[in-house]
Amino acid sequence: MSKLRTLETLQFDNTFARLPEVFYAKVTPTPLKNPCLVAFNPEAAALLDLDPEEARRPEFAGCFAGQYLPPGSEPLAMVYAGHQFGAYVSRLGDGRAILLGEVRNGRGEKWDLHLKGAGLTPFSRDDDGRAVLRSCIREYLCGEAMHGLGIATTRALCVVGSEEEVLREQVETGATLLRLAPSHVRFGHFEFFYWRRQFDHLKTLADYVLAQHFPELVGRPDAYARFYHEAAVRTARLIAKWQAVGFAHGVMNSDNMSVLGMTLDYGPFGFLEAYNPAFICNHSDHQGRYAFHNQPDIGYFNLRCLAQALTPLAPDEAIKAGLDAYEAVFAEHYGELMRAKLGLREALPGDDPLLRGLLELMRESGADYTNVFRAFCDFKQAPEARNETIRDYFVDREAFDKWAERYKARLWAEGSRDEGGREAERAARMKRVNPKYVLRNYLAHTAIRMATEQKDFSEIERLRLLLRDPFAEQPEMDRYAAPPPDWGKHLIVSCSS
Repeated sequence: MSKLRTLETLQFDNTFARLPEVFYAKVTPTPLKNPCLVAFNPEAAALLDLDPEEARRPEFAGCFAGQYLPPGSEPLAMVYAGHQFGAYVSRLGDGRAILLGEVRNGRGEKWDLHLKGAGLTPFSRDDDGRAVLRSCIREYLCGEAMHGLGIATTRALCVVGSEEEVLREQVETGATLLRLAPSHVRFGHFEFFYWRRQFDHLKTLADYVLAQHFPELVGRPDAYARFYHEAAVRTARLIAKWQAVGFAHGVMNSDNMSVLGMTLDYGPFGFLEAYNPAFICNHSDHQGRYAFHNQPDIGYFNLRCLAQALTPLAPDEAIKAGLDAYEAVFAEHYGELMRAKLGLREALPGDDPLLRGLLELMRESGADYTNVFRAFCDFKQAPEARNETIRDYFVDREAFDKWAERYKARLWAEGSRDEGGREAERAARMKRVNPKYVLRNYLAHTAIRMATEQKDFSEIERLRLLLRDPFAEQPEMDRYAAPPPDWGKHLIVSCSS
């Protein structure tokens, strides 16, 4: 067991800070006024070997509100570029977040301590460098929700609130969030140096990423091509998982894409409720570029941006192979995930039309994406079974009945039976991949209102505990599986979220 650490004894190993200063700007956090601890995640603390009792110290909130730095930290703001809504922006960077440093735990794992809302940096772009409590709560909860769903993601150690006023669409309360990830290197880091024709720096960055995260590739003649291939495959698997659980990111700019294939930068995200493949969760996305059904294609676009940035280091044909791998892996993994959601063990001809048929029925009915697939866990195969609970989700019940007969035949085709406990076994399998609970916007909104209006942070912790195991039956929490009430169906979420 790793030795538990205090704030003063965290083991920093600041590898990024040892790169030349062209990769960052040294900067110190701007302290928040009168900080208070809003949320603390003991599971994230365990990643750092941090004693959870540290959260009880008054110094804890002050430390992560920028009032003073943990010993060994070397704060800096990363510089990068990126394609935002399809247009290249030549200089972005950490505009409201500061990398405090990197902590290595007793298992040898290294975690960035990235303080969001830490104040102005040279890359703040007409901003105040702050985050608001609303957005910090959303990111804190969604990182844990995605982790519970088995999707690669950043995590968050804590949210610290304050009495500082921050202007967004209206005046809100300033806050910070301490985000953890093995790396915050993005596609846009490589784009920054490529478009400036600083190919020596581009190579330095690539060599750094290889040494830190892909050591098995160091020294290989095809190291950069293999790195790109790995980034493409990880991105494909990540977006396939997003599509399968019904998660819309909202701002898939290339500067929001992790080279490690992790979900990064939670802003105007949303989980599908009434199924609509054209769902747009970001009210700033007027053209629907980042609509739910576009996410696989946007992943490809962003990988093309990364591919171009790596052309000084790798042959074109090797890069093309990585792009091809993205398409193939996405299709294969998404198919696997969706078959598993329907309890199918193997791929057979006709599976794609079967799935498309169900999704079209769901779209026509506005059926709740999460709840329909969870209900299918208890689908009965007997010829006389009507599956009324599932049937009631659909407006055209006759059309559903016809589809259900095809589904029954498909289950029989691979030997699934309603006998000898097989149906119960299939139900158990399906409940391990079809969540009962997701972070619906109205649930996050309720927690935010309680926190901002009443200074009651209990709902944040209640949701964190619920969402860390979203597949389990938690009868006392069944109300959290309900579709949104009328007031929660059309909540507006912006980039400032």
